[in-house]
Amino acid sequence: MSNCLRLKKSNCKNCYKCIRHCPVKSIRFSAGQAHIIGDDCILCGHCFVVCPQNAKEIVNDTEKVRVMLNGDAPVYASLAPSFIANYEGVGIESMRKALQQLGFADVEETAIGATMVKREYERMLKTEEHDLIISSCCHSVNLLIRKYYPSLLKYLADVVTPMHAHCKDIKRRHPEAKTVFIGPCVAKKDEAEESHGMIDAALTFEELTEWLKAENITLEKEIIPNDESRARFFPTVGGILKTMTLDAPGYQYMAVDGAENCITVLDDLMKNKKPPRCFIEMSMCAGSCVGGPVMEKYHKTPIRDYIAVSEYAGTKDFPVEQPEVVEMKHDYLQIKREKLVPMEYEITEILRDMGKFKPEDELNCGSCGYNTCREKAIAIFQGKADKFMCLPFLKEKAENFSDSIVKNTPNAVFVVNDQMEVQQVNSAAVRLVNLRGEGDILGENIVRVLDPLPFLKVQQTGKAIMNQREYLAEYDKYVEQTIVPVESGRSMLCLMHDVTEEEEERSRKEEISRQTAEVADQVVEKQMRIVQEIASLLGETAAETKVALTKLKEFVHEE
Repeated sequence: MSNCLRLKKSNCKNCYKCIRHCPVKSIRFSAGQAHIIGDDCILCGHCFVVCPQNAKEIVNDTEKVRVMLNGDAPVYASLAPSFIANYEGVGIESMRKALQQLGFADVEETAIGATMVKREYERMLKTEEHDLIISSCCHSVNLLIRKYYPSLLKYLADVVTPMHAHCKDIKRRHPEAKTVFIGPCVAKKDEAEESHGMIDAALTFEELTEWLKAENITLEKEIIPNDESRARFFPTVGGILKTMTLDAPGYQYMAVDGAENCITVLDDLMKNKKPPRCFIEMSMCAGSCVGGPVMEKYHKTPIRDYIAVSEYAGTKDFPVEQPEVVEMKHDYLQIKREKLVPMEYEITEILRDMGKFKPEDELNCGSCGYNTCREKAIAIFQGKADKFMCLPFLKEKAENFSDSIVKNTPNAVFVVNDQMEVQQVNSAAVRLVNLRGEGDILGENIVRVLDPLPFLKVQQTGKAIMNQREYLAEYDKYVEQTIVPVESGRSMLCLMHDVTEEEEERSRKEEISRQTAEVADQVVEKQMRIVQEIASLLGETAAETKVALTKLKEFVHEE
């Protein structure tokens, strides 16, 4: 499988939105990043559409086509019929004129190939023995069946896609030509690489739009009616059926669009021992090709898009030469996926690691992107996910960790809302303010037990008070008080460290120091008198003695 979709790692914010919308869960998470699993991916482009960080991007082949245009071979564009919805009011003639300015030899509608495909479907229904036929126009549907429903491959029409049929026809008419498909689809890039040179490159409408903009080429709004263009209906839901005669005896016809619906239908077919006599038009994108990933992300107007296609389509077929049956055939082979399947005890062990010990613990909330906890456990076993993707598990773990800290810390904890109402306290806080239990203060105003002024100051300024020493006269206790705003100021967290013993010890030491200083003063005064008498006998002046003794006294006080 080609790497048509890739990830800009720096943009991934680990929101799991891509895995929630991936119909086959082909995304692996590791080291806080999403990784597309190529072997599992069906290139539906849903992850590209829903990513809020634009972390998924479609590989750009514009430069590849530029190189082709600079070569000797003429380059022909096959333009998907959904172009009329993407480029409002711009017909094929205007598109041809613009693309020829880029260097293309000519531009034709892929709907020409669609005409060939629908005629082959009609022939199969009338001349071959088939109970069930699933249309093969959508490459993502083909990948889905080839990878996940290989037993249903016998029902997938062995017919080339309209893109393949058209490009093959172009090369039949212009053997030296190179072909480039342009449309709203990611999967067509992969199909082009699988075509063995029949389609040389595939561009999205986004790539074409940026290219035209870079070359300052403006698309002219002009539509010339052409009644021989019924296959232009192909990119809409039921569009294939609209072009067919639907007169094969005994057949029912139905159109299925959207990944979820396609999977549901395929699951249903897997259960049926005898398939219904039915032709199923199947499109991976909701709304069919006009709801393709590029159009959905940048041009999501489904009603107007359908009307644009419907009004542009004619009532008769394109006048094309139908190829031989053998030229329209294509074998869709199984794409094997090697996956480890865990034993039941291994699933149980993983579930326990996520804190799910009994069935009622399995919330199946889908926040991780998987439909059930059990499905998520299997993904963990296969290395596609990890247990920390479980939001309830993380929430419970964080709450337990937080509760453990709050309950066991020796500091008093008060949580107060913006109405100054106590929302949470711990046992240390209850003891500090002499309450019988937490229920005595929860929901009450903080003024009942503490001075509210520091809380009001924090609320008004938005600035925290850190380690401020306070005396709680009502409780005859000293505390170091910290108050910080949380939840954008909607509540405040107050931590109080009881320093009463420390303060009493400091006061006791100060009292001892004061008493010591007084005794020292008395001793120094007495010694000064004695020394003065001795100094007088020795002939020294009293003034010199006084200076010396004063310094001695100051030294004692400092000590």
